[in-house]
Amino acid sequence: MTVLIAGAGPTGLTLAIDLARRGLAVRIIDKATEFFEGSRGDGLQPRTLEVFDDLGVVDDVIRQGIEASIIHVHLDGIEVDQRKMRELVDPTPDVPYPNGRMLGQSRTEGILRAKLAEYGAQAELDTAIVGFTQDATAVVAELSTGETITATYLVGADGGASFVRRHLGIAFEGTTDESIKVLIGDVAADGLDHDKSYWFAKKDNPMEGIVLMPLAGGDQFQLASPIVAENREPSLEVLQDLMDTYAAPGFAKLRDLTWVTVWRPNVRLAERFRVGRVFIAGDAAHVHPPTGGQGLNTGIQDAYNLGWKLADGREEVLATYETERRTNAARVLGISGDLMQKHLDGDESALERGENTRQLDVSYRDPADTAALTSGDRAPDASLIDADGNQLRLFDLFRGPHETLLRFSPSTPSTHPHTVDFGPGAYTSPSAFEAYHAADGDEILIRPDGYLA
Repeated sequence: MTVLIAGAGPTGLTLAIDLARRGLAVRIIDKATEFFEGSRGDGLQPRTLEVFDDLGVVDDVIRQGIEASIIHVHLDGIEVDQRKMRELVDPTPDVPYPNGRMLGQSRTEGILRAKLAEYGAQAELDTAIVGFTQDATAVVAELSTGETITATYLVGADGGASFVRRHLGIAFEGTTDESIKVLIGDVAADGLDHDKSYWFAKKDNPMEGIVLMPLAGGDQFQLASPIVAENREPSLEVLQDLMDTYAAPGFAKLRDLTWVTVWRPNVRLAERFRVGRVFIAGDAAHVHPPTGGQGLNTGIQDAYNLGWKLADGREEVLATYETERRTNAARVLGISGDLMQKHLDGDESALERGENTRQLDVSYRDPADTAALTSGDRAPDASLIDADGNQLRLFDLFRGPHETLLRFSPSTPSTHPHTVDFGPGAYTSPSAFEAYHAADGDEILIRPDGYLA
């Protein structure tokens, strides 16, 4: 089996790692001539950290990342309030990573590329897909290098302007609002404390202003402002004008602008996520407002959902990718859209983040199923003690490309190759019984992507 992935961003890299660790042949290409350098999607949600735990990169992500800092609100240049996006909470046996992590997208991609290299694979730059055909057995793709490659599957993780999606003729349903523009850039700011986030605005219009949040690994902030002067190219001068307008002249001196873009509300969802042997994922399938930090995380979840299904190859399994992930993408678009509307409406809670942004509640369960924990739900972590008295976590046993059978006080031997038994002579874990609402004799199968089968 060979899988061709178009797009070497977080979605494509996550998928490539998941396939490579299964021993599958994977090629990942990108039309860019150099790797992206910028913060863009810099908020990593708790569920994404769980995925990164399974892929073996979470320690690097936590080490390089930072916690979300307190936002210091300034009106007319005077600090008037301090706000938190979300209260930090302590880990629990079932949720080992309850808090997100802030890490610029290019740094996250660098960590993922290093992990992929451990499997002997790397992203191929300056290589675009320019055409493809498919039949019942394979996809034949034409590359910009002149090469023709035959693959078992093709995955388009090639962004909002996806060639793969457009070549398939899949409608990208949604809206683009040219009346709203948000300037986003990475810039250093002399005069500001890099351990703090800032909101600068006018007292008579406190929700229209400029926000700066510290970026990990240096002295830069990610700056965002919904105010972009017409007919002006985004530049350091424009950002400085915004700072002087909403803080005060001389409040902070901006420098070292390394990345900048103008974002317009382009909120869309692909009509389909699959045609035959060709799949789309990440921004190729759904594009989000930057509010809530959902886009990059949702793309990573797409990849994590798809990888084991491609490896399985059965049609009944492959068919669940679109069903599960499109439904979830629509839900997440609603969350980020609601937060965006709060900003537009001047709602003071617009910067606050609720439980639904952590993505721990993502579920593929049947809506009619009212059980406390059921098929399609996220599999909780739990604290364990093995037969030798060693302490570990259930996620330690989930780690890897396999599914796992949990058995609670079993009375017979298991033939499943990856079984975790709870009971005498095996693992001890009261928290597992509690988290899984389990009784003696229960058996629960956990999918390779950490959801109940």
